[in-house]
Amino acid sequence: MVRSDRSTPSPRWMAPLLLVVLVLAGALLAGQLRILPELGNPFATETEDRTGPAVLKSLRDMSRYEGASGTFQVVVDLDKDAKFLPDAVRGSRTLFVGTGSVGAYVDLGGLGEEAVTVTDDRREATVRLPHARLEKPALDAERSYAVTKERGLLDRLGDVFSDNPGDEREVHLLAVEHIGEAAKESGLAKRAEANTEDMLENLLRSLGFERVSVTFGEEGGGRG
Repeated sequence: MVRSDRSTPSPRWMAPLLLVVLVLAGALLAGQLRILPELGNPFATETEDRTGPAVLKSLRDMSRYEGASGTFQVVVDLDKDAKFLPDAVRGSRTLFVGTGSVGAYVDLGGLGEEAVTVTDDRREATVRLPHARLEKPALDAERSYAVTKERGLLDRLGDVFSDNPGDEREVHLLAVEHIGEAAKESGLAKRAEANTEDMLENLLRSLGFERVSVTFGEEGGGRG
């Protein structure tokens, strides 16, 4: 039997394709080996920050004394079940650790002249202030995170068509709510009042007053 020496002809597109592959591989290798440093890696991704400038929404003068602040952490366990459907089909459960801070302050901006009483000999001063208030909790994004996320099949399919899949706004709001409640029960406002009282006593004593009295009430000697 005579064996044919002729090989099967390759398709016409094979040679140009191999040439393109070889050129790209050579360029990539040259970039990795820094043979052509100015070329770099043609497949490397570039990161560009296209964020616009920050817009000033409001500006206000600060006329308050922040006497205390606290850091709180809460574990939010949000469980959503669908009636007549198992969790594997419809439902979700998110375990979220939220960390945030709350400041307590005494508002000094609305005080009138009647808020401060000074004796004739300028040895005694009485200051009447409003009760301390709590600021809105500020959630720390870097220290807050989701531990687990369990979602049913229909919920996962819904994420495919959602503009914001895996939205965590609900657990964020719950974390802020619970942190605010914890701040109210922590005595943070009382601590702010005590620190404000110490600050004013030291300030007025440095001005020559021998006796200083600081009281807190709803009115606070305000202008109304």
